[in-house]
Amino acid sequence: MDQAGVNRSMLEIEKKYRLSSERRSAVAASLGEIGATYTGEDREENTIYGGGALGNDAIVRIRKTQDRSVLTFKRRLENQDDVKQQVEYETEISDAEAAAKMLAELDLQVRLVYEKKRKTWQFRDVEIVLDELPFGLFMEIEGSIAGIKEAETLLGITDLETEHETYPRLTARLGQRVGETIEARFN
Repeated sequence: MDQAGVNRSMLEIEKKYRLSSERRSAVAASLGEIGATYTGEDREENTIYGGGALGNDAIVRIRKTQDRSVLTFKRRLENQDDVKQQVEYETEISDAEAAAKMLAELDLQVRLVYEKKRKTWQFRDVEIVLDELPFGLFMEIEGSIAGIKEAETLLGITDLETEHETYPRLTARLGQRVGETIEARFN
């Protein structure tokens, strides 16, 4: 979804990296040096739904921040590249609780909940985010493949190893079971 809250459907193209705290600080400094524009930070709660007609390759998510809630559908496209590609549809919603009840009526169950602190920059045609989750520090670059490669080069991160697991998969592996749900929350 763009900053104005407009609905969007698209092919999401992004690359994710795991960072040490030292490398995260260096990347944050480099973002200013290359002229990236800081657009803000959020604290998010992401609730992932599965089951029903979704199968194993798709999810529905409700993402809540202090300012807004977004309903997202994602279906991963399998490839062997470091760059992840997904079909993604999302829309801003005014009532996250009502949306959650609708999903339950459609026989979708809450599978995972994870919290995230995200800082966002815009650089040319890519969005660069620095994420902190209860299980680690990450960076994502989203945009065209050419834009991602250009940002990697200018940030001096071509040596960083790609993180292939999604945040939901990492949560499933590293989170804590709470009833029927797996959660990764900050204390």
